[in-house]
Amino acid sequence: MMRSHRTAGQVPRSRRRLVGVALAMSLTVASAGCTAPTPPDSGTSTRPGASPRPVEPDDATLTTFAYGPRPAQAADLILPAALAGAFEERRTPSDVAPAPPPDGGGQVVDVVVLVHGGGWDASYDRFSETAVARDLTDDGVVVWNLDYRGVGAPDPADDGGWPGTFEDVAAGLDLLPEALGSVGLTPGRVAVVGHSAGGTLALWLAARHTLPDGAPGASPVVRPDLVVTQAGVNDLVAAGAASGNRGAVEALMGGTTSEVSDDRYDLASPTARLPLGVPTLVLTGDLDAVVLPSVATDYAAAAQAAGDDATLAVVPGDDHLSPQNPRSASWATVRGWLADRGISPSAPAT
Repeated sequence: MMRSHRTAGQVPRSRRRLVGVALAMSLTVASAGCTAPTPPDSGTSTRPGASPRPVEPDDATLTTFAYGPRPAQAADLILPAALAGAFEERRTPSDVAPAPPPDGGGQVVDVVVLVHGGGWDASYDRFSETAVARDLTDDGVVVWNLDYRGVGAPDPADDGGWPGTFEDVAAGLDLLPEALGSVGLTPGRVAVVGHSAGGTLALWLAARHTLPDGAPGASPVVRPDLVVTQAGVNDLVAAGAASGNRGAVEALMGGTTSEVSDDRYDLASPTARLPLGVPTLVLTGDLDAVVLPSVATDYAAAAQAAGDDATLAVVPGDDHLSPQNPRSASWATVRGWLADRGISPSAPAT
């Protein structure tokens, strides 16, 4: 069971509580990169330095940090039970979180950053990653579950697309050291794992160091050590040129490749940023009818040709939603790949 924590005075959008149960999922295959919504619940977001409330020692703790003023500009830091208990012991009597060490020190922990899918649509959020987040924290891995503004929000201030969606995930990733520092931790190896539309964003986060000065997301604070795209739309240029219909990619980018006059597709598309210089797992299920397996195989071939350490995994019998199921072969492949490359559970400081 994961416990979320609230801070008074901040009222974000309707949230969905992170719980340790499998999600019941449905899918309308209307656009590339879809996930299933979860039932609504209420919650709040906190800024770095806010302390979580006490929890039972056996529970993981979830604290939400805001990287911007809008409700979707938030991420959940989820500490496994052992680390959560150690943090509780370090809390001050005044219920104020300990300040980060002045030299940036603190216990070093590996972190898996989760980036949700949903066709970049504003009606989807990070809670589609509930089950796999719990699987990671159950095994002692720290999770940073990242949200962002999507396309089609009722309030224009909550609307994403180019460049807002990309700027959001960049800012959310760059907040990670500060969030960890607020509980006396320091990031070690950082792996970014994205599903569907989030797979695209995960690759782009790994490519930020290749962006020219002044481009959205350039000059990253955090550079991922590993990246996983699960059924991602890995080539926005090809997807944006494939049809004149205004599908999910066109909505994200503000038009097809022939309709926009600037270089946004070249700045945003992972294939256009190759080589990334980051070890990459490119995963797909051979039954995926939403983002076809050829999207993964084409990207892996292009990445390998560009000199990247890219591993292709085509999982027999799995479909588009399989990576969201911690009991699936797809998720087992991701976990194994991360473990083989050094993403390790975190032990409490002694």
